[in-house]
Amino acid sequence: MFTGIVEELGEVTAVENLGDSSRFRLRGPLVTEDAKHGDSIAVNGVCLTVVETADGEFTADVMAETLNRSSLGALTTGSRVNLERPMAVGDRLGGHIVQGHVDGTGTILARTPSENWEIVKISLPASLRRYVVEKGSITVDGVSLTVVDAGPDHFTISLIPTTLALTTLGIKEPGDPVNLEVDVIAKYVERLVGTRTGGNAQ
Repeated sequence: MFTGIVEELGEVTAVENLGDSSRFRLRGPLVTEDAKHGDSIAVNGVCLTVVETADGEFTADVMAETLNRSSLGALTTGSRVNLERPMAVGDRLGGHIVQGHVDGTGTILARTPSENWEIVKISLPASLRRYVVEKGSITVDGVSLTVVDAGPDHFTISLIPTTLALTTLGIKEPGDPVNLEVDVIAKYVERLVGTRTGGNAQ
């Protein structure tokens, strides 16, 4: 489990295409300082399993399912990525409950800078609209954020200087894809309510 509080801005140092999968090597001295084979690290909000670590880098295998459901397939050598280690038992939950299981992707539609923050508008897939509400939580490329406005086919977020400086959301441009993970609690509630009422909530 993660919290959506990015620990480090890392970098892809190599991508090996293996046909129906890929192997990534990523640089992240902070997140690898205590990582070992089999551990999890979130990369742009996608939970990946560490294959090996060396010299501040780690490798991870990314299967076709993950490449198809996320924006990781667009990463190339030199791409910057958001990195987060799993939450430790007893830690403060600084963001919200994040699984690292991407629900879909959106596209940055517009950026509107203000004096001390920036408003970012992101497209919202139809399948996720019912889970996104004003002042609710959403994870964008692994960053836990509060929804400012929830439109019929988009939502907006407000980014503070720290988020702009320490995550990839500070360098993403209109047209760039982002990974989206909605609040898992909303999905469980929908499923339970649908079961009780005889509905077909999925």
